[in-house]
Amino acid sequence: MNMIYAIDLSLKPTTFDLWHVCLAGTVVVLSFMLIMLLLVMLISAMRCKKKSVQQVSQPVAPATPPEPVIKIVEKIVEVEKIVEVEKLVHAPVPEPVILKESTPDAALQLLGLLQKEARFIDFIKEDITSYADSDVGIAARVVHEGCNKAINEHFTLTSVRTEQEGGKITLPAGFDASAVRLTGNIVGSAPFTGVLVHKGWQVTDVRLAKLTQGHNANIIAAAEVEL
Repeated sequence: MNMIYAIDLSLKPTTFDLWHVCLAGTVVVLSFMLIMLLLVMLISAMRCKKKSVQQVSQPVAPATPPEPVIKIVEKIVEVEKIVEVEKLVHAPVPEPVILKESTPDAALQLLGLLQKEARFIDFIKEDITSYADSDVGIAARVVHEGCNKAINEHFTLTSVRTEQEGGKITLPAGFDASAVRLTGNIVGSAPFTGVLVHKGWQVTDVRLAKLTQGHNANIIAAAEVEL
């Protein structure tokens, strides 16, 4: 005899035991884990999409081509020029030339001595065109003797060069240009070899008398009045 069981789905459970509690808790935990997993997947997808958008929006800078050799050489030359300019700027400044102030008193005193001993000013200022050569020679002898006496009495003179005039000498590099004057065909740099034309003169001692405070050195020779 076949038995038929009918299940009424509208019926409500009348008891709520431990097994039902465990089943309900498991359903709640699984539901929560499913929701969390969906949230994590959604956030990850949004982050990946944002990174891809940023990478697309930023243009890739083209690679800088290497500088040609000519530009590199030009830069090296510019640096060398700058270094040379700095060297020129930092070069030592030459010392200024200091000019000595000379007083004419000593020169005027010498003219006075030459006039006193040799009538030097009278001889120079005299018009000798009307005189014969013999007369000029006699006057020149007197002037020569007087000038020689005045010079030897108040000055000591020596020659600049000790070699014989007319002989060959060699001037080394760094010679004193104020003591030796070059003439003729000057080419190149020292040492120079040439013929000694004149020995030159230099003063080693001066014995001029000291002038009084009221002395007028401009008066080379006082005017003479005979009474």
